[in-house]
Amino acid sequence: MASHLIDELCVETESKIVFLILDGLGGLQMGEHPVTELEAANTPNMDKLVAGNTCGALIPVEPGVTPGSGPGHFGLFGYDPVDANIGRGVLSAAGLEFELTERDVAARVNLATLDADGNIKDRRAGRIATEENERICEKLRKHIHLSDGVEFFLKTEKEHRALFVLRGDGLGGDLEDTDPQQVGVPTLDPKGADAASEKTAKYVRDFLQQARKVLSDEPQANFLMLRGFAKHRRYKTLNERFKLKTYAIANYPMYRGISRLVGMEIAPVSQNLSTQIDELERTWDKYTFFFMHVKTTDATGEDGNYAGKVKAIEDVDALVPRILARKPDVLVITGDHSTPSAMRSHSWHPIPILLAAKNVRRDRVMAFNENNCLQGGLGIFQSQHLMNYALAHAGKLIKFGA
Repeated sequence: MASHLIDELCVETESKIVFLILDGLGGLQMGEHPVTELEAANTPNMDKLVAGNTCGALIPVEPGVTPGSGPGHFGLFGYDPVDANIGRGVLSAAGLEFELTERDVAARVNLATLDADGNIKDRRAGRIATEENERICEKLRKHIHLSDGVEFFLKTEKEHRALFVLRGDGLGGDLEDTDPQQVGVPTLDPKGADAASEKTAKYVRDFLQQARKVLSDEPQANFLMLRGFAKHRRYKTLNERFKLKTYAIANYPMYRGISRLVGMEIAPVSQNLSTQIDELERTWDKYTFFFMHVKTTDATGEDGNYAGKVKAIEDVDALVPRILARKPDVLVITGDHSTPSAMRSHSWHPIPILLAAKNVRRDRVMAFNENNCLQGGLGIFQSQHLMNYALAHAGKLIKFGA
C-alpha cells in the first residue's frame, strides 16, 4: 500500500538526487579488530557532512535476513525486495545487454577452483583476470554440445563472473543453486522444483558433467558453479513510478543489470570512482536521479581484507567534495548490505545511512559510522522506504489528503 501511495504523490521537478552506494558498507567489531572498517577509516568529508545533516540505519529486507545484492538494491530503489526479487542470472543478462527470450533460463556463473578430491578450494578461482575468463568461456563453448536442440550461451562478465543462458522449449527457471557458498565441500547437483524446471536441470547436469572434463587441465578455473536461475520479468520503471530521469553510473554488470531492469539509462563503464564522477559532472543537466555504485568496499569485505576496505572507504571520502560541488538537492550515502571483512560475506547487520539536504531535521550525530548512525534522526527503517525520504527532501512529493 505504501509504495502505491508514494507513486501517486510524486511530481516531476528538476531537483537532483544522488545515491552514492558503497556496496557492502557495513562492518563488524570482531576478532582482532575492535572497530568496524568505517569507524577505522579517516572520513573527514563524510563526518563533516553528517554533522550538519541527518543519518540512520537501513534494514535491507527484514531483521536478521541477509540479502543478496539484488534484493539489497531493489530495496534502495523503492521496491519491495521480496516481491521484486529475481534470480541473479536475469540481472547478469540485463547488465551485459543480453536479450533474453521466453525460451531462456539464465544463471550467474562463478568460475571456481576444485581440489584433487573434487571439493571447492576457491569459490572465485583467485579472482582470475577477465581475459582468462574469456578464454575459459571460449573453451567451454567450443567443446560442449547439448542434445535435443537445446542451446547454451556463456558470456564473460568480469574476473571470475560470467553469464550462463540455456535456451530451449518448455524450460522452467525454478532451480536450486549448484554453489554451496562454502569451501571444503563439493558443488551441488542442480534440482528443479517442478517438471519444467527439472527438465532444465537435466540439461544443466549434462553441461556441468562435460565442463568438468573440459576444464580438468586448468590450474585455477577448473570448474564452474551456477546460481540465481531465473526467467525474465518486467518491472515498473523509476520514471513510471517516481517521475525521475535516471542515470546509473556503475561498472559491474550485475548492478548495471538491476538499473536497466528498473528503467535507468546506463553510463559507459568507467575506470575508477574519479572517472565515475567525471561522468556525473558531464551529464548533470540531463537527469534528476543519479545512482553511483562503488564495488571495492564489498570485494575487500568478501576477501577478508580489513585494511583494503578501510582504504576503499577513505578513497570514496576523498572524492565526496566533487559530488557536493554539483550542489545536489539530496545526497544519500549508504550501502546495499553489510559485508564485514571479519565474516568474509554479506550479513544481516543494519547499514549506516547519511542523508544530506537543505531541509533535513539535523540530529546530534557528529561522525559517520555504524554505532553513531543507530542514534540518528532517521532511526532504523527498511531500505524500501529510503526513496520516500529522498523524494520528500527533494520536493517531489505533494501533500496527501485535504
